[in-house]
Amino acid sequence: MTALETGGIVAVLLAGATLAGAWTSRHLPHHHLSTESKDAIKLATAVVGTLSALALGFLVASAKSRFDDAETELRGSGARLVLLDRIMAQYGSETADARKQLAKLVANRIADGWDVSGGGEPRSVLADDLGIEPVQRQLRLLSPQNDVQSLIKARALEVSGAIAEAHWLVLESGNEGLPTAFLVVLTFWLTVIFYTFGLLSPHNATVISIITVCALSVGGAIFIVNDMAHPYGGLIYVSDEPLRIALSRMGHQ
Repeated sequence: MTALETGGIVAVLLAGATLAGAWTSRHLPHHHLSTESKDAIKLATAVVGTLSALALGFLVASAKSRFDDAETELRGSGARLVLLDRIMAQYGSETADARKQLAKLVANRIADGWDVSGGGEPRSVLADDLGIEPVQRQLRLLSPQNDVQSLIKARALEVSGAIAEAHWLVLESGNEGLPTAFLVVLTFWLTVIFYTFGLLSPHNATVISIITVCALSVGGAIFIVNDMAHPYGGLIYVSDEPLRIALSRMGHQ
């Protein structure tokens, strides 16, 4: 289920809970909604509202942190790609094919782009995507002629290993998102709150409209949190500009 669908479902549930509360209030005996009863209901709802606010704030902070980490990691990967290209250039003409292969891999990643359909991973990050491993194989086949080339080869393998680690980290974390149990419990809390809104609020179009807008706003917040939890997919995603900059700086002598 995409982040947009999740946010939409939450918004519909909250709006429905408001309408259900309004319907219930019309069929309850009058003393069930006396001043004392309303005060007790408000106190109980305040507790749930506080828990919901804390949980939603935690989710926003967690999603933002993950998004920022992904952005930082992509910048770091771009810098390591340029560094690897320069290291191979220092080795000599023997690495020409490896450098071309590296540039091709980056170009293919940019051409594929991120999956903005609402999934959780880039289109190019697939189970059979080997990332930078073809370049690493060419590096391992190099036969250094002196100590300098031996050091350069070791350094190139070290940097390529860091790039490969970042690649597999993206692959392994691509399907991670909001914990389902956490999201279900939060939705339940919010549903209770909006049900109470409908139960205690006056039954007129203005109040119902405002509460409906609030339900859409909360659904939008859930959408944003869920979408940012997938930094390489959805509508809010990490820019591939670091890769474009890296590609523009690769291949120079």
